[in-house]
Amino acid sequence: MELDTGDTVLRDAQQWFVLLRDGDASAEDRQRFAAWLAADATHRQAWDEVEHLWKRMDAVVPALRLDALSLRELSAPRPVSVTRRTWMKQAAAAALVLGGGGAWIAASTDLFADHRTAVGERRSIPLADGSRVDLDADSALSVAFSDTQRRITLDRGRAYFQVARDAARPFIVTAGAGDVRALGTAFDVKRGSDSVRVAVSEHAVAVTVAGDSLRLTEGSVVDYSARGLGAVAPADIASLLSWRQDRLFFQDAPLGEVVADLDRYRRGRIVILDDSVAKLPVTGFFHAAQADAALQTIAATLPVRLTRLTGRLVVIRAL
Repeated sequence: MELDTGDTVLRDAQQWFVLLRDGDASAEDRQRFAAWLAADATHRQAWDEVEHLWKRMDAVVPALRLDALSLRELSAPRPVSVTRRTWMKQAAAAALVLGGGGAWIAASTDLFADHRTAVGERRSIPLADGSRVDLDADSALSVAFSDTQRRITLDRGRAYFQVARDAARPFIVTAGAGDVRALGTAFDVKRGSDSVRVAVSEHAVAVTVAGDSLRLTEGSVVDYSARGLGAVAPADIASLLSWRQDRLFFQDAPLGEVVADLDRYRRGRIVILDDSVAKLPVTGFFHAAQADAALQTIAATLPVRLTRLTGRLVVIRAL
């Protein structure tokens, strides 16, 4: 089901769901919920979506063995006594703060990938043509070489390509909505949730999206998405490639992008509850192996609060 309603309505439905699964919910609570549900058709739509998500989470949530805070702490930070009786409420909170996302159980887009890395793992992969790929943490790619071309599909994550020369077979990386064709080169491709970033460290590549193409030269970067090509910009390539030395560099990057990178290096999930928070700019160098320390630094420099719902689930929200 597609939920065609605002984030606020969905979040209200999530909070009602958690409250009503709590054995302490009062008759007054249930009356207020009934009034809320009847007030607008979008409320019923949001409630149906939350119930659907919870049914899908039934097989997943128990394995999380949650041991922390209830959703109520998100709106009123205070010491909470956690008992076995609050288990279901905590599980609901952990599932629902994901904003309705099915990311915990969504079908994997890289189920049949040829190469993949686990969270926190990087690999250097030699290819049959003499090329080499450095695959970032929590990433996956597929290889399809033929007599006429060498094609790589970056299913998710990030990879750095050092391409062996073969004039008879072009080397093409497909990522998201576009193709990146090597022109005797080394380059980096980072695939995000809705966009792709290409940075060239040697020579040049040709980037093509929806029939439009550009030549990206050494020391330059470009973003693209299904909407088309972005503007070419100069880049600090050494900093952009620092992930190969377990360092993550960000220059005025949206917090949502930063969190997506940190998520590849820590077990668990980091969730941002507010869209405005996800857009906050972040600049800095962080050690990939110390993602939690990076989160603490971000919390100390931005107007945000971190809430640890479990040892692995961290929620970020506005102060």
